Amino acid sequence: MTYRSVSDRLADTPRVHDAIMAAAAAARGVGDPRAMTHSWLFTGPPGSGRSTTAKAFAAALVCTDAEVVGCGRCKGCLDAFADAHTDIVHVVPKELVIHVEAMRDIVHQAARLPTVANWRVIIIDDADRFTEQAADAFLKTVEEPPARTVIILSAPSTDPEDFSQTLRSRCRHLYIPAPSTEEIVRILTEEEGATLPDAQLAAATSLRHIGRARLLVKNKDVQARRAQAINLAELVFHGDQAFQAVGTLIAAAKKESVSAYAAADEQEREKLAQALGVGARGKGAAKALRGSEASISELEARQKKRGTRRNRDVLDLTLVDLAGVYRDAMVLKSGAEVGLTHPDFEGLSAEIASKVSLEGLVACQDAIVTCRESLDQNVQPTIAFNGMLGRIRKACNVK
Repeated sequence: MTYRSVSDRLADTPRVHDAIMAAAAAARGVGDPRAMTHSWLFTGPPGSGRSTTAKAFAAALVCTDAEVVGCGRCKGCLDAFADAHTDIVHVVPKELVIHVEAMRDIVHQAARLPTVANWRVIIIDDADRFTEQAADAFLKTVEEPPARTVIILSAPSTDPEDFSQTLRSRCRHLYIPAPSTEEIVRILTEEEGATLPDAQLAAATSLRHIGRARLLVKNKDVQARRAQAINLAELVFHGDQAFQAVGTLIAAAKKESVSAYAAADEQEREKLAQALGVGARGKGAAKALRGSEASISELEARQKKRGTRRNRDVLDLTLVDLAGVYRDAMVLKSGAEVGLTHPDFEGLSAEIASKVSLEGLVACQDAIVTCRESLDQNVQPTIAFNGMLGRIRKACNVK
């Protein structure tokens, strides 16, 4: 096995590396004590690795090596990177918002003392999903965390629409930039076993989104759905074929969002059924089953909400793929010397560039932005996509 220290894992982003290594050293009483604080806010673009950076920071804090901070070899580091450390709580929201009820449980987790390490670390991904009530419920914990607890919140930005400004004022902010193309290629080839050409394509077409790049080299459904999205730009010029393709594309997105979590959802249902004694026989079993109906209905409602969020996320990525075609067309038309988002579809982008003006290409991008906003406002996907295609056809002067 090849071990990578926290320092090595963060080497691609020097500023982040220096801040985290200094804080972890200060947590041991080494160096400037002002480098360490108990409440952090990590921001950065989607796929920049905010979560993996938070995990690396946590590993450095629970590392047991006496000489190397975040050695990557000790049990503390290995458990941290495997999401198996008892003193690291990693909260990954599965619904559209984080409600106050869930936040109360997180507050309870933060209040506990560490069991085997010197620190207890609470990592909360997508903290921009806090409801106002949830943010208020967490404020005191962030403001005055327990002496041996470190809280790391992750959000897209510090914008008031993305994150509570009251919480923001209580946290030290660290911006996590997107990883370099070279780093993504290294991860995909070394950790995922991808070929160099596949890794380079995934790095480019994912817009340096490491999570999506992983899927692009491993998941054939993701690869197929990307091709379908890009192909919409071609079908726009062929009568009503683009509108006909929307249904297939939306169905593919739903399949992708469901299949990725089907096993986990089924396991959750089975676990609840066992806890409630569903299927038991004998005296009192029928009465117990009747009493369990509310719990089963509640779980089904939660899973439905999660499914809605997952499907929306996949549809949004579909639109990002489509936008990349028009971005590439703009690059080719203007002669800009920058890399293409979809280098394997350069022929299509060149064809669009030859047919559509720069103003028209900008209008195509605007149409995609409007569609993304419509999905956020719970407009039915088919309606949102058809409206987008109508605007794109107009921008491309398609009769």
